[in-house]
Amino acid sequence: MKVVGLILGGGAGTRLQPLTRERSKPAVPVAGKFRLVDIPISNCINSGIRNIFLLTQYNSVSLHQHIAATYRFDQFSGGHVRILAAEQTPDSDVWFQGTADAVRRSIRYFRDDQPDLVVILSGDQLYRMNVQEVIETHLASGAEITVSTTPVDREAARSLGIMQVSDQGQVAQFVEKPTEDSMLDGLAVNDQQDTFLASMGIYVFNMKVLCSLLEQNNQTDFGKHIIPEAIHSHRVFSHVFEGYWEDIGTIRSFWSANLALTEPVPRFSFYDTDQLIYTRMRYLPPSKVNSCELVQSLISDGCILSGKRIWRSVVGLRSVVGEGSIIEESILMGADFYEQNRASHASGIVLGIGRNCTIRRAILDKNVRIGDEVVITPDGKSSNMDDDLFCIRDGIVVIPKNTVIPDGMHI
Repeated sequence: MKVVGLILGGGAGTRLQPLTRERSKPAVPVAGKFRLVDIPISNCINSGIRNIFLLTQYNSVSLHQHIAATYRFDQFSGGHVRILAAEQTPDSDVWFQGTADAVRRSIRYFRDDQPDLVVILSGDQLYRMNVQEVIETHLASGAEITVSTTPVDREAARSLGIMQVSDQGQVAQFVEKPTEDSMLDGLAVNDQQDTFLASMGIYVFNMKVLCSLLEQNNQTDFGKHIIPEAIHSHRVFSHVFEGYWEDIGTIRSFWSANLALTEPVPRFSFYDTDQLIYTRMRYLPPSKVNSCELVQSLISDGCILSGKRIWRSVVGLRSVVGEGSIIEESILMGADFYEQNRASHASGIVLGIGRNCTIRRAILDKNVRIGDEVVITPDGKSSNMDDDLFCIRDGIVVIPKNTVIPDGMHI
């Protein structure tokens, strides 16, 4: 049986601004050295799916560069990660209008592979899944469409697509982001009034069914249109996934998911050697700790740490932390290159974090320059605000890429 994987990577990622100002959401760095798109690609590879297509659209250059530098399959084992970018054609001169529209307009590029099944995955989630288990559920149930679902509580259910599933696993109802308690009560799992099955945005389609559904109408989104309508005309089943799953949709969820990785026993672990998460090999030197207390933190390759204390933080590639600086509950995305000379930049501020700085509950995007004795913290400020040099989202300070913060500034 031939299976292809489609990864949807074209969303604008407006809720992750300013992290998505210069890159697409799947290209956002995670856990110090990976990109979000590495998660679904690795899940496919680990599940034996080696013919993978990545659908891209907004701010896609850095995503394309990452894919080209990372996923090169040899000629003997076969396989590929092929980019399908939004394009103008004689039939359409507009952007992808949604997930279903993106697949509809790209289907001609993988139809020639003659797949029996198509697995559709999202490019902005943190989870580890054996996709073959979803395929086994799909085949055993005789489904035409299988939707991966995960149990969530009542509060989380209000912002997700919720499914009502029979005892046999067949989907009977699908409601996108139900807000009313009366509606939620009817969607609860059996008698558990606070447990609901949410769609993970991961689907398995019979290829013929996928083509038929997309050709017979112009609806643009799987979650809003295609799946809810297909329930009434096709065999749609649920595969319940009990493992860790986090939708990286907001600054707060991105910050929380990264900091959760610093726990002594994190729910999502990059240390599972049986299901590796792959990324680009950079051949960086080991990180160097000159004089810094490190507590419950992830330290990536090529860092130079001379600070006073780093606590419960994620430190990205090539990060430089100056003497006496304190980093707490923060994400440092690091830098794309090294720099040692203050004269290298017009500001006179070296790439990285200067001396005697205090940074709490913040996200510092790549290539930022933080001067000496700078304080960055959301304490005493509005939970959402914008400034020329920073913004605050859900109580988290975000310093955009390439920003320069002068000496002595308090944010």
